Amino acid sequence: MSAHPSAPARSSAGAWPVVLCWVAVALDGFDLVVLGAVIPTLLSTGALGFTESSVTLAATLGLVGVGLGAVAIGPLTDRFGRRRTLIACITWFSVTTLLIAVAPSPTVFTTLRFLAGLGLGACLPTALAYMSEHAREGRRGSAVTRMMTGYHVGAVLTALLALLLVDRFGWEAMFVVGGVAGLVVVPLMAWKLPESEAFLAAREARAAAGGVTATTAAPVRSSAVLKGGYLRISLGLWVASFMGLLLVYGLNTWLPTIMEAADYSISAGVGLLLALNVGAVIGLMVAGSVADARGTKPVVLAWFGIAAVFLAALSIRIESTILVYAAVTLAGVFVFSAQVLVYAFVGHLYPPEIRGTALGLAAGVGRVGAIVGPSLGGALVAAELAYPWGFYIFALAAVLAVVALAAVPAHGPAARAQDPARVG
Repeated sequence: MSAHPSAPARSSAGAWPVVLCWVAVALDGFDLVVLGAVIPTLLSTGALGFTESSVTLAATLGLVGVGLGAVAIGPLTDRFGRRRTLIACITWFSVTTLLIAVAPSPTVFTTLRFLAGLGLGACLPTALAYMSEHAREGRRGSAVTRMMTGYHVGAVLTALLALLLVDRFGWEAMFVVGGVAGLVVVPLMAWKLPESEAFLAAREARAAAGGVTATTAAPVRSSAVLKGGYLRISLGLWVASFMGLLLVYGLNTWLPTIMEAADYSISAGVGLLLALNVGAVIGLMVAGSVADARGTKPVVLAWFGIAAVFLAALSIRIESTILVYAAVTLAGVFVFSAQVLVYAFVGHLYPPEIRGTALGLAAGVGRVGAIVGPSLGGALVAAELAYPWGFYIFALAAVLAVVALAAVPAHGPAARAQDPARVG
């Protein structure tokens, strides 16, 4: 394999790829929390003329941008490489996030949130593709899940930062910090992030087969993940990703409200939200290693199944404070890491030449679930059905993920062709 002219060799990269991809995912965690952290100030001060409806529109279009960015980036990262794509996306997200701090109106604010979402949505599937290829053989699951702890750490740090900055410096400070943080990462990536060796090898193989140079490999079409035996795989993974992010965003948005409807105190509801995310970090530290040892498919099936059991169990009001915190923490352990194991499964099933496209589409479809989850929870709250039906519906979503993944083979068509003894 020839050297990549703009990136150092992997052997000299050390831990930098792991650290930089973790930071890229942490920026996603920042974006999850930052708008919610400043909404009370935007509304209470009447900043820029925001109303409840215009803030809701900004939040929704930001998520739409994230979903579109995830879907659109796959063919680009498969054509131009993980390294250049990730650097470009973080630069785009950082600049547009900085501009939000000087937005003169809700319309400009919302437009910039949408544009920032395009860049940020593209970061996650690119980082996932990079990490799944950078990991040593047999360690892909743990590499992906540990990278995704950055998402929750970024969210927690952003929430704590909001407590320190918003009252003192205004809502604008949060977007300045987020934009500057991203711009600090960009030169580090340009210096320390090598290109994925698997991507380079796949590109050179395509170039050799097509009689073109390695730097002019043909563009990848999104339809490639629906051909050659991948149709059933892609549909099953998309359903699972949709259901997984429906659970993640639905629970993060409405858990305190649902628990209040079950006659728990408001403070208990917020504490349980913290317990849910503590469980998420624990689950991410454990799930990948288990998947590497036992196989991704059986573990992701078990994780979603166990999540369904704990979610259904939360519909039973528990008098013991210790038990209810334990139940919510365990639900977090399995719900959040199950979703990330879907991404690890995607990285396992597709070859490098279409892996970025596959991850982008899975993440993009999942982002639709991220919009549906909070909307569904809100509808149940408005209808005064949030407890216990909210937990029943969330449990059903986990069951549907199990059904969808059960139809996905344990190995992709290429691996099965090389070893016919492998079966799904």
